Amino acid sequence: MSDPRLSIRPEVTTEDIESTEAERFQNATLRPVLKMQNDLLAAIFRHFMDKRKVKFDNLSPQQQEKQIEHSVSKDKRLRFQLLGAVIGQFTTEEYAAYLEIEREAVRRISTMLTERLKDQLC
Repeated sequence: MSDPRLSIRPEVTTEDIESTEAERFQNATLRPVLKMQNDLLAAIFRHFMDKRKVKFDNLSPQQQEKQIEHSVSKDKRLRFQLLGAVIGQFTTEEYAAYLEIEREAVRRISTMLTERLKDQLC
């Protein structure tokens, strides 16, 4: 039986030049999950900025980008909450695939998440 989570994910078109398992996982799983969770991920980030008393909206666009990069990479609580919001949408099979390439997958999630946040918040 197919996991119902798969049916609610948005379609994400990518080029078919996937050469590694990590790229296939990124395109088949990570991109759709990040797109689906977009509003939640932005809300989590904004909440952490408020909690840390960072006046994010008062920063210049360049400062906002640096704040996003710094926060996603260095703030462990924020990072783990964002990762949890993504990983929580995996099927059991996707989670098993994630564990096989965990270090690379976390790097890819962080990079894509940072770019997504910069694109919509700056």
